[in-house]
Amino acid sequence: MLFFENDYSEGAHEAILEALVRTNMTHLPGYGLDPICTAAKEKIKAACGGNPDVFLLSGGTQTNAIVIGAMLKSYEGVIAAETGHIAVHEAGAVESGGHKVLTLPQHEGKLRATEIEAFIDAFYTDETCEHMVFPGMVYISHPTEYGTLYTKNELEAISAVCSKYKIPLYLDGARLGYGLMSDGADIGLPDLARLCDAFYIGGTKVGALCGEAVVFKGNKTPKHFFTTIKQNGALLAKGRLLGVQFDALFTDDLYFEISRHAIDMAMLLKKGLLERGVRLFINSATNQQFVVLSNTAISSLRENVRFSFWEKLDAENSVIRLATSWATTRDDIENLLDLF
Repeated sequence: MLFFENDYSEGAHEAILEALVRTNMTHLPGYGLDPICTAAKEKIKAACGGNPDVFLLSGGTQTNAIVIGAMLKSYEGVIAAETGHIAVHEAGAVESGGHKVLTLPQHEGKLRATEIEAFIDAFYTDETCEHMVFPGMVYISHPTEYGTLYTKNELEAISAVCSKYKIPLYLDGARLGYGLMSDGADIGLPDLARLCDAFYIGGTKVGALCGEAVVFKGNKTPKHFFTTIKQNGALLAKGRLLGVQFDALFTDDLYFEISRHAIDMAMLLKKGLLERGVRLFINSATNQQFVVLSNTAISSLRENVRFSFWEKLDAENSVIRLATSWATTRDDIENLLDLF
């Protein structure tokens, strides 16, 4: 069986496992207040530039729900694309915390600054707006749910709209490494630290066993955020588990190296699919490749490959997702292509 269902089906990169074993018997304080966590945060700060605040959380859904909940007032909601992860694939985690997800049309998974501005402007010119959920934040992800990327110009435009209306811009970086290292990508960590009020660097889907690193710009960190993490169950008593992993990922550019490997494998897959006449649903430059197949072909492929069903295209065809990861090998790609 070949595994292309997601980018977190393997455990962790061997450098992380070695670091965990090497530090296993070291006595350390709990809750991330240990020197290894501190070192990991300093490395992340250096990669971002400036002096942001960094927090290590246990997982992506917890991170999105906690950051959004901490940055919004009780009467505010968060703007997201209709296909955004928080709007579709997080089981209403944000809504369960009391904040509505305000969806806008998606364009290959992305929001447009002009449409965000039009939505906010229409809200404030509505005489009944005090009876409605206020747009209090903008949520985007990079890459998007469709593996597409924001350009620096697009991100700057959205950031400018958020600054105009004095609301935070938050970027979900569950697969951030794959976005940063994609061909043609023109956004780096310093750009995110400059343009976003908060974002997170995904570890779970980029080589770690678990964990995400939240980065807040300047004075944007919510008051008592550490306590908020604890209150919402995302603060590990053995915080070292996250610190050791991110320390390894941000040593000798490992995070970027393994992310680039996943991109190389995805581009090899993409090239092979196109050579075989397979139709791509969208032109993704990241580790997620979306393929249109007949429902019959999908049933046949299931016998040998684990993949994600994405959406029904019409009565006879559907879209599936094939995801490469930091651990995908060239043999994996060649064996998969042999099935098409």
